[in-house]
Amino acid sequence: MPRPTAAQLAYGSCTVIFSTLAMLLLSQTSSGLGIAVIAFAALALGLLVAMTVPLPRTRPAAEPAPAPAAEERVPAPREPVAATVEPIREPSAP
Repeated sequence: MPRPTAAQLAYGSCTVIFSTLAMLLLSQTSSGLGIAVIAFAALALGLLVAMTVPLPRTRPAAEPAPAPAAEERVPAPREPVAATVEPIREPSAP
């Protein structure tokens, strides 16, 4: 099973929090059993929302380019570069 994405975690968590608050405020329950049922329903709703968030699509791997035909490559001839020699400079005597 793949790991949930950040969007799935955020949507699921927000759904659990807001649906719990809404159901508690609307039902005005104070019994332990009523609060447990509301909490369970909110968790189920949050899980449902988190799992229905679309997953990012993975792109199929591109097929590698076909190998070029075996050709013998000869490097282009290069022109020789003339070396320039600078005279050696000796320090002047004081």
